[in-house]
Amino acid sequence: MLKFVDVSQETPVKRKTDSRKKDFNEIYDQYITDKAKEQSSRCSQCGVPFCQIHCPLQNNIPDWLKLTAEGRLKEAYEISQSTNNMPEVCGRICPQDRLCEGNCVIEQSGHGTVTIGSVEKYITDTAWEKGWVKPIKIAKELKESIGIIGAGPAGLACAEEMRKYGYQVTVYDRYDRPGGLLIYGIPNFKLEKFVVERRTKLLKESGIKFIQNFEVGKDKTLKELKSQHDAILIATGVYKAREIDIPGSDLKNIFPAMDFLTASNRKGLGDKVKLFDDGTLNAEGKDVVVIGGGDTAMDCVRTAVRQKAKSVKCLYRRDKANMPGSAREVGNAEEEGVDFVWLTSPKSFIGDKKVNEVQVSKMKLGEPDASGRRRPVPVVDGEFKIEADLVIKSLGFDPENIPKLFNSEDLAVSKWGTIKIDLKTMQTNIEGVFAAGDIVRGASLVVWAIRDGRDAAEQMDKYISSRRKNTKKEFAA
Repeated sequence: MLKFVDVSQETPVKRKTDSRKKDFNEIYDQYITDKAKEQSSRCSQCGVPFCQIHCPLQNNIPDWLKLTAEGRLKEAYEISQSTNNMPEVCGRICPQDRLCEGNCVIEQSGHGTVTIGSVEKYITDTAWEKGWVKPIKIAKELKESIGIIGAGPAGLACAEEMRKYGYQVTVYDRYDRPGGLLIYGIPNFKLEKFVVERRTKLLKESGIKFIQNFEVGKDKTLKELKSQHDAILIATGVYKAREIDIPGSDLKNIFPAMDFLTASNRKGLGDKVKLFDDGTLNAEGKDVVVIGGGDTAMDCVRTAVRQKAKSVKCLYRRDKANMPGSAREVGNAEEEGVDFVWLTSPKSFIGDKKVNEVQVSKMKLGEPDASGRRRPVPVVDGEFKIEADLVIKSLGFDPENIPKLFNSEDLAVSKWGTIKIDLKTMQTNIEGVFAAGDIVRGASLVVWAIRDGRDAAEQMDKYISSRRKNTKKEFAA
């Protein structure tokens, strides 16, 4: 260890831009074993590991870096998976530059961060290749059953943890495949779908039951589901696109980001997608304008490039330094030819029936707002037009009206529409019904959803164990 002075930082080889723009394959190659060992050996083994502190899962990063440097990969995998239900996913899509790697001590000292995410990916992919990843072995089957609504990262993490306890677990999801955002929202060049599919296959082999194409409120109400299970977890995520209320919003060829990404991902999975096949949601040959500056916006612009768009522009109302998305993803997009139009905000969409231009206002950064970020304000006489055949809105996500959808009007929600929970027990105002992930905290990172799912499993187990003890006491009395 401690070789960061002599060994320079080296990331896995990134495919050349001209090559990677032509397909949806992941853009980073895998580390070879010697490189993984070498880069892991750069870890300074801090007494206070800031990388671990700034990881939502508190992954034991220094420990598995040390084991990797020593060639003890199976042990490294065991430690990595002990705190993370999907290390191969987080290694690919976590914004490490904002979390673990961004807080690496040797990065702060000017030696370049340890490439934590790439090593994490390498460890777990090796574990899959070597057959070290096995279905869950249950020491003791429990009779109590758990119902989980939502097969995204929070729901899947909770399902796995509850199954480890021995509970009978059923996951209900409204889509035709488990995985949620991991399947339909994130493009293949960041997360190839086989990575998610092999993980959900493992959960099925572990005895977890999945019921797809199931809509709570339509197929069964929340109350009816609750009567079938000893505890319920709501982990639906947030998918309702935020709108932009400006003139021309009703024109055709203006779509929410998830519509565009889902169509592309479904095509990649081999589905028939009418709106893609007829050209509506296909960027080929079009002037594409994406509005927004988060990671979802980066997914959209980079997808449009691969669909052979004529041009791709990204409008963001602040400057590059204030982008909310990963700096690494912005860099990848710039390399691939995306034109970022900083400090701009759409004022109106122009066209007859379909959009053909976006009227744009130039912005400047004014005084800080309540969040501490400088507020963008319009520049006087700073308007111009941009050609657009396809506009994609990536302005964030809000929760759907879950009480109404689930036919459970008594379910309490916050003023933002997220589900209210007791922060200690993670239980909603309905006894035995818990909630976790984005539907509680708002749109956030996959790693936070996994953390929330794990925490929910712990609280649900406490709840059921307490009821079990009380029942025994009543019976004894």
